[in-house]
Amino acid sequence: MKTIIRPAFAETEEKKSRFLAELVPYDHLAARLAELRIAHPKANHHVTAYRYLNDADQLIEHGKDDGEPSGTSGVPCLKVLQGRDLINVAVIVTRYFGGVKLGTGGLVRAYSGAANAVCSVADFIDYVPEGEAELFAGFSDAGTLEQACAQDGITVLDRQFDSMGTHIRISGPKDLVAELAGRFPIHHD
Repeated sequence: MKTIIRPAFAETEEKKSRFLAELVPYDHLAARLAELRIAHPKANHHVTAYRYLNDADQLIEHGKDDGEPSGTSGVPCLKVLQGRDLINVAVIVTRYFGGVKLGTGGLVRAYSGAANAVCSVADFIDYVPEGEAELFAGFSDAGTLEQACAQDGITVLDRQFDSMGTHIRISGPKDLVAELAGRFPIHHD
């Protein structure tokens, strides 16, 4: 699976209708859609599609037609995201109607074309599932714990010391976080 590191933009045209497509991280969808509605008040539609993993690692995906005929815009955009195996991303296609009706097939082609256009200019990276864990080490192992938390990809979120030793909360690639949690488990008195 792939995801994006920064938003991307592309513009396409179909029979005088303009399609402005943006690919954004899923977490930015609501804010970016609100900005686009303000920036493009005369646009006819703001079609969206997204795919993301929720906290339970379930794939959530949806396409919204935003007033276009059912199934002609949101789902074709979603199919582009699925076909490219993208995760934690959203596409927003803003349409300015050009005066010529495109028909159902034309809409499907135009929206999937806009989604493909923005995907072809986006920068993708491999998707790495992230996780968090609480780690503990007694004072004698604190140096080893600190070294383990200094690995690439690991972010220390919190560090606390008590009479027993060091407690560290980390985030990073799920596999690595799980391995460290196994090596430095929190002990409960």
